[in-house]
Amino acid sequence: MKPTAPLRAIAPAFVVPGPSGVAIRTRLKGLRPEDEKVLREVGALLGALASRDLKVRCAEGMAHSKDTWAARKRELTPLSSSRWAGALTKATHHQWALARRCQAAHLRGLEAGIRMIRHRLSLPIGTKGAKKAPGGYRTRQEWHAKSRRLRVLEDRLAAAQADAAAGRVRVVRGGKRLARSRHNLEAARLTEAEWRARWEAERWFCQADGEAGKRYGNDTIRVSPDGEVSIKLPTPLKHLANAPRGRYALPVRVRFAHRGGKWADRVEANGAVAYRIHYDVARGRWYLTASWQIPVAPTVLLATALADGVIGVDMNADHLAAWRLDPHGNPVGHPRRFPYDLTGSAGYRDAQVRHALTRLLHWAQTCRVRAIAVEDLDFAAEKTREKHGRKRRFRQLVSGMPTSRLRARLTSMAVATGIAVIAVDPAYTSRWGAQHWQEPLTSPTRKTTRHDAAAVAIGRRAQGHPIRRRTAPPPHDRSDRAGHRTVQAGPGTLRREEPRHRIPGPRTRSAPPGRGTNAGDQSVQHRSGRSTEHEPWQQDPLPLSFEKRFLRPGVE
Repeated sequence: MKPTAPLRAIAPAFVVPGPSGVAIRTRLKGLRPEDEKVLREVGALLGALASRDLKVRCAEGMAHSKDTWAARKRELTPLSSSRWAGALTKATHHQWALARRCQAAHLRGLEAGIRMIRHRLSLPIGTKGAKKAPGGYRTRQEWHAKSRRLRVLEDRLAAAQADAAAGRVRVVRGGKRLARSRHNLEAARLTEAEWRARWEAERWFCQADGEAGKRYGNDTIRVSPDGEVSIKLPTPLKHLANAPRGRYALPVRVRFAHRGGKWADRVEANGAVAYRIHYDVARGRWYLTASWQIPVAPTVLLATALADGVIGVDMNADHLAAWRLDPHGNPVGHPRRFPYDLTGSAGYRDAQVRHALTRLLHWAQTCRVRAIAVEDLDFAAEKTREKHGRKRRFRQLVSGMPTSRLRARLTSMAVATGIAVIAVDPAYTSRWGAQHWQEPLTSPTRKTTRHDAAAVAIGRRAQGHPIRRRTAPPPHDRSDRAGHRTVQAGPGTLRREEPRHRIPGPRTRSAPPGRGTNAGDQSVQHRSGRSTEHEPWQQDPLPLSFEKRFLRPGVE
């Protein structure tokens, strides 16, 4: 028998902490052409300064310090203002830090690809792979092409490691994807004028950090409780002011439909609120985004969140499969499915995810459950080209699943409803759920899918129960009794997630455990000429005196 691979350790479940910030958005309606002109000039001027500051910051590399930050701010202050300079340098710092994180992720991807190619090149051509590791390449031509790609990846890795050691990053203000689309406008379905408009709008800069204690929480972009918006103009654009102290007041009144009351309370209390004004070229609309920090809600205890049961949720490419479990880990009622469509624009996909999560939270409130269990998924290492090169549809499927966005949105939306989100280890949930729960939960009127069974497995893991189902004991009049089948592994039992190990020896009282050479290989259904408990049975020869006296009388 082929030995099975050891199971990896299962990480304990934990309650996901709540969000630390809030962002809301509204539209700037009714702007006049002269108002839009002022916003464009402000955005273009500050965008040019942001590009210049980012260039200086990237040139500094790892030599950055508080003194160099202050020097950059002093250089930008005469060209804008002290507050605009602070917002510019802070945005530059965050953008450089994000580029460094992306650089580290790129290094990990290159290293994983190189390891995978080396592994597959070391195998003979045509070697079949297993579930966990792919085999060798199919043909000699593919082997040769991958050996050349290995040299390319090694050169890229060496260059990336040199950049990381020197603190160099590659940043494109406006986005690398939009910059590359300039060289292929037909594929992007854009004209040169349309591309230029999007490129300029993406490189504009018109955002200000909040300041606690200032009037309405921000002195650069100020929004009063009644919705009046005014902007502190940079020094070169003071001549465009239409309000005192070099400000430009927009002739519009804004209103936040979502969290408007909380925003108004914070503004009236002069709490810090950051604002960003941006332009959507495709729609031809101006938007205002307000954001502020909130204290992280205290994380409830895991036992408290699971007191009324849990709803296990299995995320898939086109729907959320959910099932409610009682406090003892038993499925209650019928499974629920919340579909969503991940095709189309980014805004449409985001709306689909929010709608599915809204329906899930409403159902949880109806069931009076205070916990939702989800998998702590991370497909960063599972969608590499070198591991699943031929499985293009699978790579696209995995890449399209909004794992991080779904969990972040679920966490922020669940806080408002008082529902805790529990993250569990995703190891073996689909496999063991289908093995132990799919068939028992299927009935003539209900067809349980593999995803529904996985939802049950996720919920049980969040509760600390083993995924395997507890089997019912047999009647007590049987010889094997019920002792060995009624044992339920507790939450603290080691290796409780593994399948039960077979108890050696027969399970009847006719022989002690381990008796008989064939006790470990009993052919119960096909047992011609052999016993299920002992070695092949043969009758002992009768004594000669017994045979002569009773079977063959008269024979001496």
